[in-house]
Amino acid sequence: MLNHIVENKRLVVAEAKRKRPLRREDIKTKGGFRLRQAIAEKEWSLIAECKLASPAKGRLTTRHSVVELANLYEQNGAAALSVHTDAHFLGRLEDIAAVKSATSLPVLRKEFIVDEYQLYETALAGADGVLLIAAVLQAEELKRYQEIAEDLGLDCLVEVHGAAELPAALAAQAPLLGINNRDLTTFHTDVEHTFQLLPQCAGRLVISESGIKNGAAARLLRQAGVRGILVGEGLVVADDVAAMTREMALME
Repeated sequence: MLNHIVENKRLVVAEAKRKRPLRREDIKTKGGFRLRQAIAEKEWSLIAECKLASPAKGRLTTRHSVVELANLYEQNGAAALSVHTDAHFLGRLEDIAAVKSATSLPVLRKEFIVDEYQLYETALAGADGVLLIAAVLQAEELKRYQEIAEDLGLDCLVEVHGAAELPAALAAQAPLLGINNRDLTTFHTDVEHTFQLLPQCAGRLVISESGIKNGAAARLLRQAGVRGILVGEGLVVADDVAAMTREMALME
């Protein structure tokens, strides 16, 4: 599924580049690294994801729009927001501006980045950070994209799924490191994955992703030294989104 999404993304990006060419010179304002600052200043951070669907499970919610989710998250203790802009998740690039205009929290663009063009696109959209997935990028691409993002004032959350990806992720020198608990072969999630990789991530602000179901798991991660979690589906499908947000943010 990941390979299918990435190959499709390359086609989408090629068409976007044809319609609207972008270069570094087209970015007139620089970001302020608000995402890393928001996480660094707290002992615990919830990055709450405004996600309406997933390729594996289809539509996750019809109760709330992306902006409504963002408002609920901000009101109930989230430190930052993640906005999925890939069509497989019913996301749009325009959602970033909509969320930014409705909330004051820093926004991470959740996307399958395969070309530096998307970094310029992200900056113009007004996001504060962008996801870089080690599983879909070569080591030199990770490093180069991190350097471009740094020049733009954008934070990168560099995501790994396993120990084999850690050397390249650490070499990219991004302050934010995401450990995704999902096995890309089986799609099974296990939070123990974060505990296993954490000792190798010294000097990084570590964010645990996927498979975090409740506040009890969040507390264990915090006690281990993880600085925060990125949660999407666990919030979106909750009977009470506001209460689950407070629980994951360790506010109650």
